[in-house]
Amino acid sequence: MTPAKIRAAIALGLVLGAVAFGFVPLLWLGMAQGFSGFDAYLPRVVSFTLQQAFLSTVISLLIALPVARAIARRNFWGRGVLLKLFFLPIALPAIVAILGIIGVASGVVSIYGLHGIIFAHVFFNTPLAVRLMLTRLDAIPAENFRLAAQLNFSDRDVFNKIEWPQLASAMTGVASLIFLLCTAGFAVVLILGGGPQATTLEVAIYQSLRLDFDPARASVLALAQFVLCGILVLLAGRFATESEVFPRTVATTVRYDGKSLSSQVMDCLAIAVAALIVLPPLLSIVVAGLWKIQFTETLLRAAGTSLFIGFSAACVSLLLGWTLADAAARQQLGVVRPVIMLASLAALIMPPAVLATGWFVALSQFADVGTYTIVLVVWLNALMALPFIWSPLYPAIIEANQRHDRLCASLGLTGWPRLKRIDFPVLRRPLGLAFLMGMIVSLGDLSAIVLFGSDKLVTLPALIYRQMGSYRMEAAAGTALVLALLCFGLTSLAQRRSASRDQA
Repeated sequence: MTPAKIRAAIALGLVLGAVAFGFVPLLWLGMAQGFSGFDAYLPRVVSFTLQQAFLSTVISLLIALPVARAIARRNFWGRGVLLKLFFLPIALPAIVAILGIIGVASGVVSIYGLHGIIFAHVFFNTPLAVRLMLTRLDAIPAENFRLAAQLNFSDRDVFNKIEWPQLASAMTGVASLIFLLCTAGFAVVLILGGGPQATTLEVAIYQSLRLDFDPARASVLALAQFVLCGILVLLAGRFATESEVFPRTVATTVRYDGKSLSSQVMDCLAIAVAALIVLPPLLSIVVAGLWKIQFTETLLRAAGTSLFIGFSAACVSLLLGWTLADAAARQQLGVVRPVIMLASLAALIMPPAVLATGWFVALSQFADVGTYTIVLVVWLNALMALPFIWSPLYPAIIEANQRHDRLCASLGLTGWPRLKRIDFPVLRRPLGLAFLMGMIVSLGDLSAIVLFGSDKLVTLPALIYRQMGSYRMEAAAGTALVLALLCFGLTSLAQRRSASRDQA
């Protein structure tokens, strides 16, 4: 067995071992308890989980479709700025955005309960859907629109015969991906949920484990979450792993449709609605936190802890992701590649609450779980970041292998000499992008630190959550702005690396 295959086997074993270490204890405990958690509570929680995810997905898609069409066929002042703003809800930590949404709705409407959860999901997922749809629309050859203009196609004909066939092939994947994100969402429901009647599986697992200390019920809920997310990942599947992290923001196709007054008005309304969904919470974060930042010892310690965990998790995830992506790119046939690709989606199939529950059940039999807190949080964040590491790395590695494999074989370059002279220089930019994406995901995560954290281990998201829980909203706003600025800086670097990669 070659060194590359040994490294791939170790990386795959670590990921699958972490998943098994989370799943097997749950299955064992559930069987030992006779799955006693299967009572009236479980169907109610599953029903609400599906309900809020379905409504959030439908509303996000209904808004995103006209917005994506409008942006695709309009070259207007501020188009690039608007698309860059659409990056922020995707990369912004959930608890920061929720604080902004609460600031906008405060004194106007109640943001708690089902409608608040749906609005928060729409804020996060509408920009994501717009960007994914834009990627598909931008891929339509310009000749199609020129031919449509020559044939005097109406706007409806252009949509039915040119745009929709391109979008339809991706719509199932977009819907499945958004539904999955809404199903596995933790911070949104934890903060905006209206009590027992507005609880999803992920939050119910946390409540059973940390508040009620009922591992038996938590195991049943976690198994239900595992089955549900596993089905959704299989539906989203290939699309979720191959979608662009940062699609191009510059319009390159000349459009001849949408010239009528009604089309122009509808496009302007669609863009305005999207801006009204995204901009107010972002502005609220800046306005509320600008003069409320207090650089106390608690804030500085939380910032240092967040950066340490984010950096460590990104390093671990990058090593795993690079090794697995390289192994998958070199597999031509067999079941190895599908297994590796499913392993890269481990955090989606087994959400953090599920993995944390299994790890807690297993480790609590031998020692105090608090002893392993920092290791568990880093590992959980590394697994959560793995899909985002995979997305920019896998296609870049395939392209690099196609370009350089023959040359390296003719020169006899293998192992470290090839890595130093060929692979690392070629993959430097996608590796940097992948690392930044992993750090962004880890920096803003609340679920891992809430599930495993303690009074001694506090990150910025955990500090915000505690400040909100004690009704210190001004302090929470200042902390949220610090976290938002850190993530914004990393996102800007990631955008630059993505743009450089596209130009290369």
